[in-house]
Amino acid sequence: MPSSKTERARRLQMRRAFGFVLMSAVLPGSVQSFAGHRGIGRIAGRVYLAFVALALLVMLGLLLFRGPTVGLLLNPAVAGVVRVTLWVLFIGWLALLVDAWHLASPLKLGQKARLGLTATTLALALGMGGVTTVAASGFQAAGNVGFVLQGGGDIEVKAGRYNVLLLGVDGADGRDGLRPDSINVASVDAETGRTVLFGLPRNLQKVRFPLSSPLRSLYRNGYVCENNECLLNGVYTLGVEHADLYDDGVDAGLQAMKEAVGETLGLELNYYAMIDMAGFQSLINAMGGIRLNVGKPIPMGGGGSKIHGYIEPGENVHLDGYHALWFARSRAESSDYERMVRQKCVMSAMAKQLDPGTVATKFVDLSKAGQDLLSTDVGTGEVMELAELALRAKDLKITSVNFSPPLITPADPDFTLIRSTVKDKIAESAALDEANPAPTTTPANTPAPVSPAAETTGSAEPAVVESAAASESPAAGSEESPAAPAGESVSPADDVELVCSVP
Repeated sequence: MPSSKTERARRLQMRRAFGFVLMSAVLPGSVQSFAGHRGIGRIAGRVYLAFVALALLVMLGLLLFRGPTVGLLLNPAVAGVVRVTLWVLFIGWLALLVDAWHLASPLKLGQKARLGLTATTLALALGMGGVTTVAASGFQAAGNVGFVLQGGGDIEVKAGRYNVLLLGVDGADGRDGLRPDSINVASVDAETGRTVLFGLPRNLQKVRFPLSSPLRSLYRNGYVCENNECLLNGVYTLGVEHADLYDDGVDAGLQAMKEAVGETLGLELNYYAMIDMAGFQSLINAMGGIRLNVGKPIPMGGGGSKIHGYIEPGENVHLDGYHALWFARSRAESSDYERMVRQKCVMSAMAKQLDPGTVATKFVDLSKAGQDLLSTDVGTGEVMELAELALRAKDLKITSVNFSPPLITPADPDFTLIRSTVKDKIAESAALDEANPAPTTTPANTPAPVSPAAETTGSAEPAVVESAAASESPAAGSEESPAAPAGESVSPADDVELVCSVP
């Protein structure tokens, strides 16, 4: 039997050993300062105290100067340096922890105490390794996001709003000759985040350029061609062809699109976001797919290739990236306007079904997919404010206006009607945030009611287009709208609820 004195010595040795390991984990270098190499201990202590002070400074910046601080952290160079620094600090921390275990003289302990000390050391090492991995991955994702947010947009609020041009392109390899498939503008209240979404058809003709545009001198009466091939989605290519008229370093195609769309709607645009439909495939796969209520069979293929299958109708249909991409891009057996509706359904489902758990577990994959999906002139310094506006608007209703027949005739649009509708819908949206909104009246030059092309929807739902069913469906692959029977108001997209909706 060991004496009580010997037993107390063993217990003291065990407490000292565990204390060494725990102290080293919490205060790196502290054990070496009094039980090992004191010079290394002092240097390590100063390094890790400086790191803690810097982390506290960043937290203070996030509280008091959120925008600039987030902008700095999203800078790809800064994010890369921080990521490397985290791993260097972890390796140093791990070396100090192992040295503390060695200084604890585990061989002098009993078998159970020795195993317990070693297991504790391993658990601490694995735990800190996991924390470092998550943190480093977070900065990898931040760098990916920062790579997309190159800046260059107009940060000034326009009449209390941010106006963002949203362009959807279908897998273009390069910018030359690019023709956007979907053209929308999100007008966001700079205080509440309440949003009005305006959709323009890509086949809109006779669009005008503002006086400030260098293209105005070439098209004084609007973008018009004798063969009626001068469409809104061709303005990007037009800008590229006349890049010499724009300042060096300016993306002439995007600038021309911003000028034409802004002049058409009567809005000053702040930013653009161009979304590659092909990029949806990797993003949707990263988030585990989306679910839609599909109202009709959607062909996969068509146009210049053979139809090789259909996405069958049904409720709560799960679509992976491949099938979601075909759902959004398919042209066969539908009109161009229906395709716009399907793209909105896909985007709405992504916004609604991207839950925090998916973001937390797949943020690196999502950020990598975002690099292939998005290009924008939003800067890292502005993204935080826009993200906060998006969060405020998440549970608010969105007014969605599609400028398509019968509201307008794309071949001969009424630009006065378009502008007045934009003004009225923004005013109606702003009135929703007033304590006692005054009743709105319909101007004499605006059809009553404005929708079939304009409806108010939930933030996660696509715009609803109410109409009688068309008498005929368009021919397979046709992008022309069906003709409306006399006396009926028919939308080329039919009733959107017959096409798709978000569960």
